[in-house]
Amino acid sequence: MARRRKGQAISGWINLDKPYDLTSTHAVGRIRRLFDAQKAGHAGTLDPLATGVLPIALGEATKTVPFMVDADKGYRFTIEWGRTTATYDREGATLAESDVRPTIAQVQAVLPRFIGEIDQIPPAYSAIKVDGERAYDLARAGETVELAARMVRIIDVRVADAPENAGDADHVTLEMDCGKGTYVRALVRDIAEALGACGHVSALRRTRVGAFTEQSAVALELLEDLGYEARQSEALLPVETALDDIPALAVTDEDAFRLKQGRSIVLVPRQVDAVKARLKPGSRTVSAMSGGTMVALCEMRAGRLEPSRVFDL
Repeated sequence: MARRRKGQAISGWINLDKPYDLTSTHAVGRIRRLFDAQKAGHAGTLDPLATGVLPIALGEATKTVPFMVDADKGYRFTIEWGRTTATYDREGATLAESDVRPTIAQVQAVLPRFIGEIDQIPPAYSAIKVDGERAYDLARAGETVELAARMVRIIDVRVADAPENAGDADHVTLEMDCGKGTYVRALVRDIAEALGACGHVSALRRTRVGAFTEQSAVALELLEDLGYEARQSEALLPVETALDDIPALAVTDEDAFRLKQGRSIVLVPRQVDAVKARLKPGSRTVSAMSGGTMVALCEMRAGRLEPSRVFDL
């Protein structure tokens, strides 16, 4: 007899405002227990010292996690001048110190160098795997970790309209919009080097992941105060929230049945034209809907929809 999974078959997204000093893994565990969910996962790790948007998927929403991992992200972070650390944040051991305090104008002058597709060397204290081991585990063990540069996409980075940027020579707060795989700590390292200064990240907050924003994020303490029914009605977002830029197509009950069986369906020409007009460049992914419920994520090929992920909602 198959073993019954513990928890409820609950599906959806929680836009969590992750608190300071909590790992992403622990945050997922606490949300899973609060909702008594069978499955849970997150879309993009946040350092324990960072706060902000951590989208957590429950149940069938875990099938859409890859779309959130690939989504553009937003950050707000503060550089503290005077000290470079091994981790490029305030918790690391000091590697170098300097009396150089770049002005706001000097910071603004170098930022254009870091906009666009640039090569970035990830920090040694990162979750990247080296020969099967996490880089941060090797670094903590005292091993020398050399990671190859990788191309990242920074859409914009700018000096924030923040109180600490008025008359505080020791700090500057920046905001950034970027693609996946961009490390704020590495960017701060490179900005400081470009200015001939020492600096590290003293505060970091993620403000956006795709359609999930800090304005709609929910604090963990609030979720813990709400009852089970209130959590579901007030905080649980639909599975398709992660797919805001993927075109949806209504299908018949018969076609929905075929898709759920893993079989493809044929589209009529007007459906093909309607979908093509809404597809992102280079994308074939379509969300098939029936009666307002998502049935499957599909790839459109030669006038057919071929299911790649089927949902039981």
